[in-house]
Amino acid sequence: MRAIDVMVRDVVTVRADTDVADAIKLLGEHDVSALPVVDAGGHVIGIISEADLIHRVELGTEKHRPWWLEAVTGASALAEDFAKSHGKKVEELMTREVVSADEDTPLSEIAALLERKRIKRVPILRHGKLVGMVSRSNLIQALASIVEGQSEEHSNSDLEIRHELLARLADQSWTDFGSRNVIVTEGTVHLWGLVSSDSERKALIALAESVPGVARVSDEMIATH
Repeated sequence: MRAIDVMVRDVVTVRADTDVADAIKLLGEHDVSALPVVDAGGHVIGIISEADLIHRVELGTEKHRPWWLEAVTGASALAEDFAKSHGKKVEELMTREVVSADEDTPLSEIAALLERKRIKRVPILRHGKLVGMVSRSNLIQALASIVEGQSEEHSNSDLEIRHELLARLADQSWTDFGSRNVIVTEGTVHLWGLVSSDSERKALIALAESVPGVARVSDEMIATH
């Protein structure tokens, strides 16, 4: 599966000159944790999230450093903190280095991005323009639909393959690859997510291929080392 298969297409956005107060209202009204910031051409130039709004003077949560720590903190860092706590326009608070992906990015890579960058969502771009958003919840929803589909349409053989594979995985001391990273549809085993090494990735493929009834193995894993 790819980003285009699970992304939310109707994404709420703001402009750089949007009032912070209006952005906060949008976050609440649409129950989202972040808003992409786009220019007049629809290109993503930043993102404003809940994290950018934690330290606000209105809440009395702005950062207060001990004098000695402030003395050794760079001027640019101090200025950035002040802008985030006092800024009135989105451009003063937004994160400018946006982690993004395109429509054809496999979900395994999206999951790796979310985990590696410790973020909750990834804007999806087409020629630099925003066309959707994939969040952690979108990945879970996609996984739930796949599991539900396999239970309804291929319950016997696919579930038997999955149970056998998980049982064999549990016997291996060299991996902690879990059930949430294994999906079986029509005899194809999908292995996705992060693994510790290329050796572990190859071993997992070999293990899956050895299970009776497996027609093929779809390698959607990413080795971190």
